[in-house]
Amino acid sequence: MEHNYTMGIFDLFRRSPPIRDAAALADFIDQNAAFVAQKGIYEYSRARAGHYAKVLFSESEFRDACDRARWRAYPLGLAMVAELVEGVLCPARSAGRLAQTDAIRALVLSVFDRQPVHEVLGTPTTIDLRAELERRLMLIGLHAPKMAKDVAEPFAEEYFNLMPIHEKLRGRDAPTIRNYLRVTMCNIHDELTKRIDLAAFTLT
Repeated sequence: MEHNYTMGIFDLFRRSPPIRDAAALADFIDQNAAFVAQKGIYEYSRARAGHYAKVLFSESEFRDACDRARWRAYPLGLAMVAELVEGVLCPARSAGRLAQTDAIRALVLSVFDRQPVHEVLGTPTTIDLRAELERRLMLIGLHAPKMAKDVAEPFAEEYFNLMPIHEKLRGRDAPTIRNYLRVTMCNIHDELTKRIDLAAFTLT
């Protein structure tokens, strides 16, 4: 999940490659799940710290708390992006929905498994997070595909509770985080629909 989101001037003119196979889709899922986890946590923390953000982020204890939060948020991001993917692939599936959701679940779990066990979590917690991710992925096929803006709704409260800011200082910021997730899901959905080549795509 170690991604660098800085953008050079020439990146503005470089089109992302089309998604035509499982490997490219796995990279897309990984990058966007990591983006969801990292951007929201870091930007919210900076906004809440205000002028003291630089001081706060210089403290190793707080950086560890941020790392712990984003690694816990990463499987939430994977689950959300996976649901977007399932909705986009629905019109193009040749097999039944169960076969497709099974394939997506296996792909997303493989993305999770290629991440190292981070020291701030440890192996037992990582195993628990994987099990919860698998449970969430199994739920995707039990309801009709959602609109992108609604995908984040079941995850918003848990995501907000991960913020490495004392709960007394969070105030009534939960709706702000919920809106961040809704907008981000819409943006990821738009990118996916532009990049995926449904006519050529295969999950196998």
